[in-house]
Amino acid sequence: MRNPSLHRFATRPGFYFTEDGGADVIVRSETADQVWLSVIESLDDPTAFYQDAIRLFDTPGVSFVDQIHEFPVCMRLREDLYVRETLFRMEGPNYGLWYVHLPKAWSGMRYGFRVDGAWDPRHGVRFNPYKLLLDPYAKGIDGKMELSPAAFSYECEIKDNRVNGSAFGAMSTVDSLGHMPISVAIDDRDERKHDDDPEHPHIPWSKTVIYELHVKGFTAQAPWLPEELRGTYAGLAHPTTLAYLQGLGVTSIELLPIQAKQNEVFLQERGRVNYWGYNTLGFFAPEPSYATKAAQEQGAEAVRDEVIHMVRALHEAGFEVIMDVVYNHSCEGGIEGPTVCWRGLDALSYYRRQKNNIGRLEDTTGCGNTFDFTNTHVVTFAIDSLRYWAKRIGIDGFRFDLGVSLARLNGEFTQHHPFLYALRADLLLGNLKLIMEPWDLGNLGWRTGQFSLPFAEWNDRFRDTARQFWLTDVAGGGRIGRIGMQEMATRLCGSADLFATDPGRGAASSINFVSCHDGFTLTDLTRYQNKHNEANGENNNDGSNVNNSANFGVEGRTDDMTIIARRERAAMNMLGTLLLSLGTPMMLAGDEYGNSQSGNNNAYCQDSPISYLKWDWLYSSEKTWHMHRLETVSKLIALRKSLDLYHQEGFFTRLTQLGLLKPSSRIQWFLPNGTTPMERDWFDLGQRSFVMQLLDASETDVLIVINGVPEDKQFRLPADNAWTPAWCSAESTGHLPGHGLKVRDIRLGGQQSIWTHSLPEDSPIHELVERMQSEPSTKRTHDLIDAFDADMRALAKAEAEAQARQRAEAEAAADTDAQRNADTEAATADGVEGVEDELDTDPVVLPLTDDENGSDADAAAQESAPEPPDENVWTFPALSISLMKQLS
Repeated sequence: MRNPSLHRFATRPGFYFTEDGGADVIVRSETADQVWLSVIESLDDPTAFYQDAIRLFDTPGVSFVDQIHEFPVCMRLREDLYVRETLFRMEGPNYGLWYVHLPKAWSGMRYGFRVDGAWDPRHGVRFNPYKLLLDPYAKGIDGKMELSPAAFSYECEIKDNRVNGSAFGAMSTVDSLGHMPISVAIDDRDERKHDDDPEHPHIPWSKTVIYELHVKGFTAQAPWLPEELRGTYAGLAHPTTLAYLQGLGVTSIELLPIQAKQNEVFLQERGRVNYWGYNTLGFFAPEPSYATKAAQEQGAEAVRDEVIHMVRALHEAGFEVIMDVVYNHSCEGGIEGPTVCWRGLDALSYYRRQKNNIGRLEDTTGCGNTFDFTNTHVVTFAIDSLRYWAKRIGIDGFRFDLGVSLARLNGEFTQHHPFLYALRADLLLGNLKLIMEPWDLGNLGWRTGQFSLPFAEWNDRFRDTARQFWLTDVAGGGRIGRIGMQEMATRLCGSADLFATDPGRGAASSINFVSCHDGFTLTDLTRYQNKHNEANGENNNDGSNVNNSANFGVEGRTDDMTIIARRERAAMNMLGTLLLSLGTPMMLAGDEYGNSQSGNNNAYCQDSPISYLKWDWLYSSEKTWHMHRLETVSKLIALRKSLDLYHQEGFFTRLTQLGLLKPSSRIQWFLPNGTTPMERDWFDLGQRSFVMQLLDASETDVLIVINGVPEDKQFRLPADNAWTPAWCSAESTGHLPGHGLKVRDIRLGGQQSIWTHSLPEDSPIHELVERMQSEPSTKRTHDLIDAFDADMRALAKAEAEAQARQRAEAEAAADTDAQRNADTEAATADGVEGVEDELDTDPVVLPLTDDENGSDADAAAQESAPEPPDENVWTFPALSISLMKQLS
């Protein structure tokens, strides 16, 4: 069976079809005694290896494992499974690789490996030839693991749906064939099959808006799709789905993992599943369950084709496709976990081990094992997999789950890790979008900002700052909190404190987000003070307890219009902060219209309506708050993309490294009275209102105006331009910045939704909404959600009443505190004097108080001050963020 040409593949494992109708098969196992390639065929078909294989028969006292050692090629029948297994003894090890040439091979062939060697669990060696193993390089996978003793390399039993046995006990002699997934070969020799693929969009970072979604969850309940396409790759590629995404305006679709996955043992024991997919079974194969039933029935190649067609459709619609990948651990879990692939092939080489106990695995992932990226072959394996997805499937970028675990040398993180250099240096991968999740569970695992070029990183500091400023600080009164002007301004202008680490590395490396798959949705951040994960079956002990959320007085849904108005304003404040900040924004799918998971902040095991996006709001024949938010977000994204002011801020130079900081020439800051902030203002936690001006020599300047206090507030805007409102978070409740001393009220009721009326009649969404609203069930569905989908005019009225009550409470509190009233009068006089003296004095600092009903000097000044003659005085709504554009 020896083939001299085999050694040309000596550095790359895999399944390679050859011109003689066969295949060269190579697998890595540095410490095995013997490896066999196993080919599985149905008994209904004649075998392709009849002349080569010696048939084995059951012999009392002799196991089939003992028999397969005798012959180069042998065959056994498993009539209980109705399959035939042909085993080819492989040659090796040659530099750790084992080889065999198959005389015949075909696309769709089902195969695996059996590996024999030492059984010494206390030294980390667990070879067991009774276990059929996946090919780590398999491009297709069929079947799934059963919770059975056959899945484990050690002797165990399943009792009361629980695994009982010791991982350090005797070796299992239960054959795993028929109880485990199996590899499927796919013929990739047609080098011209992708000639007609659309060009990759290659959207510049400066225009990128990322949209994170789950392939199944996004369309599982989509009413525009026929049942057979819901929750599938084909459903995401459907024209109406693409039209919706285009209408929203995002540029890059980030998919939760679509590599083949397997449910953790503890989930199987509880009858649950890993819905998110962060438990990888195959790093080359797509997850079959997201394919249509028709594709699944046709086999692994049809599943992969559906994925390729999805990526092509997204490219043709103008979207990039970014894939979430999990190379930090495998689905095999800790040493008590199943033996599926890597553990059975070469556990010592693939997994990191505890320094003082080699029989135990190092775990910086919380999943039981951690791949050893100090091993060159593990790095090569990951690079080969990523190149395959980029080249063959067409993926435009990758987000690396728990990226710190991929960059640990001798247990400690380093930005100079060989894997990171391998990614940078690769001609294909180095030119894609590469995004790191910059933390893991190991020692000093939080490393935000510490990856170097060309990596972008999820910015958790941005997330926490936006939530605290607009939620928890507001819930505490909104006058003083944990987040002041300095922290908020730092996040708005690209987190230079974290990402100014290399020449050329700037704000674009900061992936700004407020919500993601892991945690509360944006709407749930404003509805729930505490997590509600009871449905997960872990007594609400799973998921983070630190969410920086606020329920505004009621836990969960409510029909109180005042609370609904406050929640919607808070949500729009966070979205506005996200989409107006320097950096690369990432939105969670469904946040644009208010999707909720009913307070579940860890829906990883919820393959259910809890996780699926809800589209019932499309049934309404009137403009609901869902539609209003959707339009507002779409408008905000369009405004961002129309401005060429983002991500060009060169805030890092070699001088920065030397400590020679220079002020930006592109950004200016102002207090409400029009003066430049003094040093004390930056560190004053009560200073929650300010202006950020973005300057551009060739374009329209813009202002981002933050009013973080619970009263309308007057701002003197820069006098070098005339300004007009382009967007304001208070639009959600009927308010806009007003020129002069009052905010401007706008009429929301009766507006026509662009999604139901303004799109062309041939638009798929127009047709979708018309079809849904004409269905007999429409009125019934709309009645069910009436309490939640209140009229916008009621929201505006409730907001106005709430502000009136706040002003009355402030006045009453001021009347009962004589000393505070005197201080207020003095501060008011200082403020008016400052305006009359053309703002020559120091900026006014608000009195700091922990009493949320305390008086506000600025509010009093606004009540009593005469109308200023300055045309650049504007009044901005309470608790709002606004975008002001320069009038040309």
